[in-house]
Amino acid sequence: MLLLNQTLHFGLVLFSNFQLLDAAGTVDYLNNHSKDFIKALNMPALEAKAPVMKWYHIAENLEPVQPSSGPALIPTHNFSHPPEHLDYLIVPGPDPAFKFSSACTDFFETQFPKLKAILTICTGSIALSQTGLLDGHKVCSNKWVLRQFAEAGLLREEVTWIGDRRWIVDGKVWSSGGITAGIDLAAEFARVHFDPEIVEIAKEVSEETPKPDVPDDWAKLLDGVKLN
Repeated sequence: MLLLNQTLHFGLVLFSNFQLLDAAGTVDYLNNHSKDFIKALNMPALEAKAPVMKWYHIAENLEPVQPSSGPALIPTHNFSHPPEHLDYLIVPGPDPAFKFSSACTDFFETQFPKLKAILTICTGSIALSQTGLLDGHKVCSNKWVLRQFAEAGLLREEVTWIGDRRWIVDGKVWSSGGITAGIDLAAEFARVHFDPEIVEIAKEVSEETPKPDVPDDWAKLLDGVKLN
């Protein structure tokens, strides 16, 4: 179903030292389909069909969060006091060994049933898997890290880890591979949900040709590796 002229509430989860491009690429590409962005292009007919996008930064507390590069980002909410309404959550990748606090786990467990979708980028899926919310789902992640975790026996067995796709959609779980694949996941989300003319304009302005789920050039990183 196309989301025409609706208000959408997106939460971006900020973990310490998360990969900046995981978040920035995904968020910025999605926002290029927003009413504010299309308005700036002076295209009133398309502006009328574009969604309003509300963005929230959610972290352990309200202290600035340092990503992998650049300046710290400021949370708008914490896990114990999240936004009143969320439609979608975006989970960029932290250190794959990152352990959730009880407040973080409670946040995901409370929000997941109410969300329309959750989008994980890179190791975001590996981190999120510790909650059990991805159990039974087909999920992508960073292939270099998948290989390391598989060889060490650290992958959660209840998750079906997919090693030969750039991104995959399984129910309300949208997941992508390493870092730049988040932009391709965002492009697929846009293709499914936004007006086709707006989708094409976003591609042109971004000078972006989104990659499909298959073939995935980086599947070779997992040749001979058993994930499940």
